[in-house]
Amino acid sequence: MSDVRHVLVLPDRDAAEEVAEELADRFGVSEEPQLVRDALAGEDDAEDAQWLVVVEDPSGRLDASALDAFAAEYEGWLEAP
Repeated sequence: MSDVRHVLVLPDRDAAEEVAEELADRFGVSEEPQLVRDALAGEDDAEDAQWLVVVEDPSGRLDASALDAFAAEYEGWLEAP
């Protein structure tokens, strides 16, 4: 089975950091999620950047709908693969 990667899109850095910390507790994610700043196309203002939390899921055991609901608690969503 190929490695699965989930990308959670969050509205700001604070939310992304909270989500990254909470992933280990709630989903048992052992590998440190990667935080990536994603500036919106055509936006120069850093305040308009979204943050991505990239979660590696090599065994494919994370539930996408549960991740989406989790991200929604922080006004975010799970990016469709």
